[in-house]
Amino acid sequence: MTTIAPVPEVDAEVPDFKPLTAEEAQQLREKDPPVSPWRVVAGQVVVGLLVALAAWGLTGRQNIGWSAGYGALAVVIPAALFARGLMSRVSSVGTAGQRAGAAAFSFLLWEMVKIALTVAMLFAAPRLVAHLSWPAMLIGLVATMKVYWVALVFKDAFRPKRKTT
Repeated sequence: MTTIAPVPEVDAEVPDFKPLTAEEAQQLREKDPPVSPWRVVAGQVVVGLLVALAAWGLTGRQNIGWSAGYGALAVVIPAALFARGLMSRVSSVGTAGQRAGAAAFSFLLWEMVKIALTVAMLFAAPRLVAHLSWPAMLIGLVATMKVYWVALVFKDAFRPKRKTT
């Protein structure tokens, strides 16, 4: 029979939590402003166009360009709908606790809508794009989707320019 030795309790020092004042929160927002989702969507549009044109130009086949472009659209349209849903005023009504709950619910709801629309667009692709090339469509989809990571790495380039006074 094996016995397990008791683990000694460790009394770790827990730092006291101090909420920010309104002025401190405003200074933090000014120092590190959030990235606009519309700038990310605009970046996705640019990447999608470039991928579609490159696919068409490199292969010389119009259907390859359309397939890559449709793959990009399967990311851009749901992302734009997601951004629109998140930027709505629904989550700004109520108390702070209610707003936090509404924001979390709104995020999950719009994320599900985004995924469902992307899947629906992929299912509709063979009927909407003549002579669909699945590899080209997936390349357009993946390249456009990677803009999220590019925006995260280069977030300062996607932020609005600060006003200097």
